[in-house]
Amino acid sequence: MATVGLIGRKLGQTRVYDDAGAVVCVTVVQVGPNRVVQCKTEESDGYNAVQLGYGEQNENRMTKPLNGHYKKAGAKPGRRLKEFRDFALDVNPGDEVGATVFEPGDHVDATGLTKGRGFQGVVKRYNFGGGPKSHGQKGFFRRPGSVAAGSTPGWVDKGKKMPGQMGQKQRTVQSLRVVQVREDDNLLLIEGAIPGAKGDYVVICEAVKKPKAGKK
Repeated sequence: MATVGLIGRKLGQTRVYDDAGAVVCVTVVQVGPNRVVQCKTEESDGYNAVQLGYGEQNENRMTKPLNGHYKKAGAKPGRRLKEFRDFALDVNPGDEVGATVFEPGDHVDATGLTKGRGFQGVVKRYNFGGGPKSHGQKGFFRRPGSVAAGSTPGWVDKGKKMPGQMGQKQRTVQSLRVVQVREDDNLLLIEGAIPGAKGDYVVICEAVKKPKAGKK
């Protein structure tokens, strides 16, 4: 299925009024301009795809092969490079793609890295209840409890919920509504929350469950 997507940067959250006059909580994402770095075709590469670059980066901070890749396309080196398969728009290397790819009322899927929380216990990481808090309890308040039997099976099962690193995982939130598109600033105001902290890079794609073609 042909789709469309953009690389963006999360700027923060705010509230705006929609057409009905209701207050809507939105996430502000700057999605442009995205520069077309490479167009792959079925004949040359075996599949159809478009590579987009976002942001600007000093050439000295990049590898020589990647610098050559950008120069071949006639585009400035970017901070992020992302490939989108079966891109719905007809573009060429060097073209710029902005926020006008989407319209108010469209639905998108937002992908990003969740906030890093460091090493956390099971109460914060998995919402465990912990031990009893009544009188006489000693030191068993935020512990996981028993994790395995001693003789049978004699080991801890893989995937057991235990303390560990929390956050910094790629997550996708689906079917978020685009409330406003501000073309001059290349901004998308998207209803709801998007994974990541302020300033993090995100990928905004046409919603899989609610594509543009199916919109009434």
